[in-house]
Amino acid sequence: MSSALPHPTACENCATPLQGDFCHHCGQSAHSPVRSFGHAVEEVFESFWHLDGRIFRTLQQLLLPGRLAAAYLAGHRTRYIPPIRLFVILSVLTFFVARLAVHVDAGTFINQTRTPPEVPGAFRDATTSDEVEHVRRALLAPLQQSRNTMPESLRSPIDVAIAKVEKQAARRQRELKEHPPAASAPAATKAAAKPVQVTPGDGSDPVDISFLPGFANRWLTGQAETIRLNLPRISERPQLLVNAFFGAVPSALFVLVPLFAVLLKVFYLGSGRLYLEHLVVALYSHAFLCVALLGILLLSMLGGQMTAVPGAGIIIGVLITLLVLWMPCYLLIMQRRVYGQSWLVTTLKFTALGWLYFTVVTAATVVLAIASLARI
Repeated sequence: MSSALPHPTACENCATPLQGDFCHHCGQSAHSPVRSFGHAVEEVFESFWHLDGRIFRTLQQLLLPGRLAAAYLAGHRTRYIPPIRLFVILSVLTFFVARLAVHVDAGTFINQTRTPPEVPGAFRDATTSDEVEHVRRALLAPLQQSRNTMPESLRSPIDVAIAKVEKQAARRQRELKEHPPAASAPAATKAAAKPVQVTPGDGSDPVDISFLPGFANRWLTGQAETIRLNLPRISERPQLLVNAFFGAVPSALFVLVPLFAVLLKVFYLGSGRLYLEHLVVALYSHAFLCVALLGILLLSMLGGQMTAVPGAGIIIGVLITLLVLWMPCYLLIMQRRVYGQSWLVTTLKFTALGWLYFTVVTAATVVLAIASLARI
């Protein structure tokens, strides 16, 4: 759909006579997005659909380890999409597809679908050994269910909570043995044993991590209470957690990528490269990881649609395995090509750098998963 208006003879921005498709004075395009639907679409998707085909050239070079980063750092920039723009596009696209590809059915994450039955109040209100045990079981049940359905890397906060409940129960049992309630106060005992709803996180069981400042412990206590209230919703619609997690990943990457560039700067202090050059390497590295992850997700979706085809599952499984194995190999070759050091030195640095960054990413994943629980 194009406008019938004639092609302008002068730049609409600075009135300089035009000699082509761009003004040689200010650089503005002669094509107006408000006069042509095609140019309006091109304006929106310029990085992908511009006539110079930079997106295809960029992706082609990105698939070759280190080729794109080395070319960009050598000054060959006009042929390729800028690294930050490429990373943003690929990360958003990848984790949008992840939200479509990863599905969790109700009942497979947390089976806690109803509010726990009424139990005697917090441990301080329990006056008999049986009441302490009743409270302990009521508090541990949802925690253990959550732990059993979570990946191993995400169980640490739940393990801490379980250990704390066990410790409080044991302490209360000791207190009751050392100082049993007076037998002459049946009314008080009866009142203390009145069933009430246990609400860990309402202030009776605050988070208290010794090495954190007070405001951090108070924030964590509030997050824990929000998570507790969200558990029934997650049980009914676990996909909410999946969507919240993948929706937050691109934002987290904007912190992790500059951090990875800092690690590159530290490991290559003698390379003479500036921090922004290391940032380019970090952006292209993560852009490739997004492409690889996107390929894995698409293959998984394809496999789900080809279950009736003999041998399709094996082929797709092999392809996914090869992609997973290629990812660290790609990064190693890229690091060798960009920084030009020997294979031995590069491998040692790659191993140490990879271990440090994997530790950071694992911690960030745990924090992101917990934060997602509190924000659905």
